[in-house]
Amino acid sequence: MKRTDDYESRSAHLKSLTDEQLEARFWELANKLVDPMLKMGYEYTSPSIERSVLLRMGFSSIEAKSIVDGCIEHNLIGHGAGNVVYRLSVATKTDIRTAGLALCEGKLWQEAEAQFEGGNKQ
Repeated sequence: MKRTDDYESRSAHLKSLTDEQLEARFWELANKLVDPMLKMGYEYTSPSIERSVLLRMGFSSIEAKSIVDGCIEHNLIGHGAGNVVYRLSVATKTDIRTAGLALCEGKLWQEAEAQFEGGNKQ
C-alpha cells in the first residue's frame, strides 16, 4: 500500500529557511497557539480554581472555601484569592497563613479591599 501524502508540496515554502529561521517560525506559531489559552487563564477564574490555589498555599478545604466565599462577597475574586491573601499578608506584615486565617474569621476584609483600590490587578 502506497502512502499518499502532500508533505513535499506543503513544506516547499520552508525549504529556503535556515535552521535559525525555522526555529523562529516554530516559536512564532507556538506562541500564536498558546496565547489564547494564556489570555483565558489571566482573565477567567472560578471558585474551584481559587480553592485549589489556596489548598496549594497550605489552607484546608474548609478554610479555602471560607476565603473564596469572602472574596466573592467582597468582589475580590477577579484578583485571585491567593493574591488577595498574599497581598494582605504583605500589607499587614504577617505570614500568609495568619492573613488567610484572619479572612476566614471575617477579619481584615477592609484591609484586603484596600490593597486593590484603584483597580490595579497585579
